[in-house]
Amino acid sequence: MKPNLHRMTRAAGAALLTGVLMTVSSPPARAQAQQNEPKQTPDVQQLKDRVKQLEQTVEELKGQINAVESTQKEAAEKQSTAAPVGEAIAAGAPAPVPGPAPAPKQEEKKVGGTFEVYGFAMLDAGYQFGQNHPDWFDTVRPTKLPAFKGEFTPSGHTYFSVRQSRLGARSTTHTKYGDLKTIFEFELFGTGVDAGQTTFRLRHAYGELGQFGAGQYWTAFGDTDAYPNSLEYWGPNGLVWYRNVQVRWMPLKGRNSLTIALERPGASGDQGNYADRVELQGIKTKFAWPDLTGNVRFDRDWGHVQFSGVVRSIRWVDTNDDALDLGGSDVGWGGNVSSHLNFGKKDVGRFQFTYGEGIQNYMNDAPVDIGVQNNADAGDPRRPIKGVALPVFGMSTFLDHTWNKKFTSAVGYSMLNIENSSGQAASAFHRGHYGLGNLLYHPTDRVMVGGEFQWGRRENNTDGFSVNDYRTQFSFKYNFSKVFEF
Repeated sequence: MKPNLHRMTRAAGAALLTGVLMTVSSPPARAQAQQNEPKQTPDVQQLKDRVKQLEQTVEELKGQINAVESTQKEAAEKQSTAAPVGEAIAAGAPAPVPGPAPAPKQEEKKVGGTFEVYGFAMLDAGYQFGQNHPDWFDTVRPTKLPAFKGEFTPSGHTYFSVRQSRLGARSTTHTKYGDLKTIFEFELFGTGVDAGQTTFRLRHAYGELGQFGAGQYWTAFGDTDAYPNSLEYWGPNGLVWYRNVQVRWMPLKGRNSLTIALERPGASGDQGNYADRVELQGIKTKFAWPDLTGNVRFDRDWGHVQFSGVVRSIRWVDTNDDALDLGGSDVGWGGNVSSHLNFGKKDVGRFQFTYGEGIQNYMNDAPVDIGVQNNADAGDPRRPIKGVALPVFGMSTFLDHTWNKKFTSAVGYSMLNIENSSGQAASAFHRGHYGLGNLLYHPTDRVMVGGEFQWGRRENNTDGFSVNDYRTQFSFKYNFSKVFEF
């Protein structure tokens, strides 16, 4: 066993103190010494011999102490990344003063990454004063409001929905090539063939390593920070809001970032007034090239600003064997600028403005990308009509306000406008409006209860019809999250 440094020090001190006390406090020895100063009595000599023995004992204990300290310093030097003490002394530096041995450090846990399971359960309950397509009973989508009076009669109904509820898992793994990030996320909001259903729907299936990522994720043409803190599920109609399958390259990250992506193409068309013609039944879409998207973003203490763009090829082929050739192509393109601005500590403004042609499927609530155009005046009997990319403008302006630690609010307006083609029907969608205001209560970090007033409006192409939709909605949201380290 190693000597106990503190016990040895106490023993040496106690022995020396005892000897000194015996020397100075013995009355007979002191009196006799005063009477016979020139001579040394035997008792005094014995005491001096005893002191000498104690001094030798102390020297031996000091030697043992120095040996223990030397052993501890050698062990500490082996663990230290600094230059050895011996080298410092050889270079002329003063030797370190011996001190207490440092407590052994506990080895820090090495984290190879994290894995998180997260999500929330959410109930939406409300009352709609107007009417809309029944598959979208719990959303405000101007494109799904009636195109003519009484299309979705009757007006007014109560709705309950848990379709916003979400479940996801994400991970971060440290590698020599950078952090490997993955996300796999579902919600219960059915769309497409599952429209109107409460069923699992994939949101994200995406992985990223270093500068490259691939999978289904937010389009590089959009900006998720422009979305307000609202209750209504579908959100502002004038936003670029789209999850798409893609491969992306991010050569620049941080306060200034750059993202370029190749995304899955897709578009839809409106045959308008000629939809019942047999000559149009053989028209098939063809997407030979992926969509090219990208953005550049600047983050600062006051917020951020982002510039985004998209270019896409849209083609359609006439497969009919007749005298007409109704195939064609057009280029879709678009750009937007978006931002969130910090107006003090309690207010955040969220803005986005978008303009382009044939980019409707990237917008949050827009109809078709291609419209039919009358072409009789062109003098080509084989092409009496043609398809054109429809111009679109979208905007979204919202303010998120924090009242205190428990209460927040959001208020704002969004709009989307389509420049219709000459061959579209008079009842075709032309313009949509969207607005809301809410008050949200957060009793704890993981619970939210709130109420919201919502408004939507649809305006048709040329027949003068328009319709409003008003709703009140109350929502209850319960979040969960668990992070595992490995």
